[in-house]
Amino acid sequence: MILHHIQSSVTADNALNTCLRYIDAQDSILLADDALNCLLNTQWQQRLADFKLYVLIEDIEARGLSERLPQSANISIIDYDQFVLATLQHTKVITW
Repeated sequence: MILHHIQSSVTADNALNTCLRYIDAQDSILLADDALNCLLNTQWQQRLADFKLYVLIEDIEARGLSERLPQSANISIIDYDQFVLATLQHTKVITW
């Protein structure tokens, strides 16, 4: 079980696209920094709908996205302490 840590915007590079080529159903994705902006796009919401997603509350607040992000059962909003716990719950962390 892998935690895929994505930090860059989908418009800046292909990290998330590349990740999706290799991800398994039991893996999770942490969208951090500018990567969480993809959740504002319906196409990306659909592509990510089958995966367990984490987003950092600090990144949401820093970008003023608290009211704009979609409510979804597959998205967990976490803080840094919960991020550390998520890394311990997965066998490996890959930062793209």
